[in-house]
Amino acid sequence: MSQKRRLASLSSSNTPGGCASGGGGGGDSPSTIIMSATKKPKSLESAAMDKNGVEGLSSEQGMVVDVKATGHGLSVASPVTAVGLAGGSNSTGTTANLSRKKATPPQPTKKLVIKPFKDKPKLPANFEDATWDKIRAAVSAIHVKQPVSCSLEQLYQNVEDLCLHKLSGNLYQRLQQECETHISAKLYALVGQSPDPVVFLSHVERCWQDHCDQMLMIRSIALYLDRTYVIQNSSVRSLWDMGLQLFRKHLTSCPEVEHKTVTGILRLIEKERTGETVDRTLLKHLLRMFSALGTYSESFEKPFIDCTAEFYAAEGTRYMQQTDVPDYLRHVEARLHEENERCLLYLDANTRKHLISTSEKQLLERHSPTILDKGFGMLMDANRVADLHRMYLLLARVGALESLKQALSAYIKATGHSIIVDEEKDKDMVSTLLDFKARLDMIWEESFSKNEPFANTIKEAFEHLINLRQNRPAELIAKFIDGKLRAGNKGTSEEELESMLDKVLVLFRYIQGKDVFEAFYKKDLAKRLLLGKSASIDAEKSMISKLKTECGSQFTNKLEGMFKDIELSREINESFKQSSQARTKLPAGIEMNVHVLTTGYWPTYPPMDIRLPHELNVYQDIFKQFYLSKHSGRRLMWQNSLGHCVLKAEFPKGKRELSVSLFQTVVLMLFNDSLRLSFQDIKDSTGIEDKELRRTLQSLACGKVRILQKQPKGREVEDDDVFTFNEDFTAPLFRIKVNAIQLKETVEENASTTERVFQDRQYQIDAAIVRIMKTRKVLSHTLLITELFQQLKFPIKPADLKKRIESLIDREYLERDKNNPQVYNYLA
Repeated sequence: MSQKRRLASLSSSNTPGGCASGGGGGGDSPSTIIMSATKKPKSLESAAMDKNGVEGLSSEQGMVVDVKATGHGLSVASPVTAVGLAGGSNSTGTTANLSRKKATPPQPTKKLVIKPFKDKPKLPANFEDATWDKIRAAVSAIHVKQPVSCSLEQLYQNVEDLCLHKLSGNLYQRLQQECETHISAKLYALVGQSPDPVVFLSHVERCWQDHCDQMLMIRSIALYLDRTYVIQNSSVRSLWDMGLQLFRKHLTSCPEVEHKTVTGILRLIEKERTGETVDRTLLKHLLRMFSALGTYSESFEKPFIDCTAEFYAAEGTRYMQQTDVPDYLRHVEARLHEENERCLLYLDANTRKHLISTSEKQLLERHSPTILDKGFGMLMDANRVADLHRMYLLLARVGALESLKQALSAYIKATGHSIIVDEEKDKDMVSTLLDFKARLDMIWEESFSKNEPFANTIKEAFEHLINLRQNRPAELIAKFIDGKLRAGNKGTSEEELESMLDKVLVLFRYIQGKDVFEAFYKKDLAKRLLLGKSASIDAEKSMISKLKTECGSQFTNKLEGMFKDIELSREINESFKQSSQARTKLPAGIEMNVHVLTTGYWPTYPPMDIRLPHELNVYQDIFKQFYLSKHSGRRLMWQNSLGHCVLKAEFPKGKRELSVSLFQTVVLMLFNDSLRLSFQDIKDSTGIEDKELRRTLQSLACGKVRILQKQPKGREVEDDDVFTFNEDFTAPLFRIKVNAIQLKETVEENASTTERVFQDRQYQIDAAIVRIMKTRKVLSHTLLITELFQQLKFPIKPADLKKRIESLIDREYLERDKNNPQVYNYLA
């Protein structure tokens, strides 16, 4: 029997067990089917061709079949055994049959060879053209939006048949040609369409949408072509990509259509920017078209960015001239938000970076100097935190924060200059600076997002302005703290006082001449401690602790020593009152407390001689004997200028207690013996220095509390003035505080304090010069000056340093080099 195809099936009939079967496809190489049976078949009754030309075999008895296929044939796994048993149902017969089977020796394998067809099947002559006609008719119907005559399944089968018979290439070419013809016609039909951009864009959008729908339908019919031929050929585009390439090709070949489309889109976007309503869906579809075609960047994005730059350049210039800075910044913020929304709604995601960058450049970067010059100072003065925050965020987008920092520094210096330099504002300088600093800190937190470089800018600007006047700010800060720590600050809690001290300490950090602050603070602290004017010892110690943290223990060593002296003095007074001298020798009716001060800790006070009343002289002598008996080798010097007393006075209208200074006490005690005294009489009796006596009499006769009366009346005390006891004096309070003018600091006292600071600085400069030269031995003048500036913590002029170097040369600590006078040698 001639065989034209491979064995498709193998069947066994009339056999209880059945057999294995398999099938395969056509091919040219021979296939061999091997059949093996454990029992010789009695007959092969039928062998017939099935409808596909494959032989069918049947046998009456069961057999074991091992089917092996080589080449392109059927492959079957390990041998399958099918055993068929025939005969009676009694067990004896079955056993006998099995016994006979076991005794039968294995039979040799029989092989059946099936050969392939000699001639390959042939297709009909018009198979390809007939099939293509059906497909082309369907494609044409799709293009003209007509129903397809054939079913989609049949069309799909037609494409598959062409592909199976290796006609895929021709089919692909014919489909490409058919699509290109249609696309070309559609695009060229758009030439000369409506001049209205919206109507024209609608035509383009409909053409694109039709193209997408049609290509999807064609691809679904020719899906088998896409999945076989296209995948197997890397140089061939998929049907969808082929459609995009054709659309792009013919759109490019119609420059009028492309240009008109892009121009229409740009015009719609410009209308939207000016506040008109446009069809965003239409824009979205058209821009997606450019993205799908791969021409978005070249055809649309570049002209769009150029138009955006031109639009916002004109708008930015116009708005900057017409509006103030806050309104302009709000407008810019709204514009940037609109552009971002535009990217989300219909522009390509990759456009966002270029679009926002261009908008920021035209609206912000170009105008940032004008924005800062025109509006920054105004916003700072008005404390417009929200607008400043908006300015910060917008300028940060264009990298203009450095310019903003410079504007902030210039503003702080300009504003602070008027506070620091104006001597008429010295009284309120510190409180004004604190308010200014608090306002800047709040702006830094809320407007500048706690940006650390801005904090450094504020610090540097404050340090610059607070040192414009070398010594005065330090002095005023010390006096401000003195005012806060003095008794009489009603309505201030301890927490508020601590908070105020912390704020003042911030200003203290900016002071370069901290030794000036120390000198004035020490003098004021001494008065508070000696006169009992301190509001809270705990607050005083807290302030000392803060200063110690800032400047180290060496800075506060003397201040801490002052507190120790006060505590020791309290113990000495208690011991003195319990001593035998105090109990037996002290005058009756007088109580006196003595503060014993260590000279090195306390400020230097000029000695003032005074003729004390007899009772006070006795008290001083007894205390001096007591103290020197306890501490031999020490010397006591009485500082009369720091003493204060409480006098019991009897006026015709009632008794009062007068809280006065020691100088005031000495003057008032004279009126116990005389009702009328001249200025010269008082001066001769008390021995008080002329200026101090005039201030004392002025406080007693010309102030609010007038214990004495002056003739003639006037604000100043003259040499020929006469003073009498004021018998008409009255006051609502029992204890009356008579303000002592000498407690107020005079210009001379401030000058002497400053002079002492400069004297201390000279010692520090001398020590620094010797310390540096002792290490280096030989050093040039320039290097020595440089190192001194690095080591010295207070402001100093090079001329002052040169004077100190000359002084050390005169005292033979240094010498000039014989060969080079600009070089110094250290003399051991």
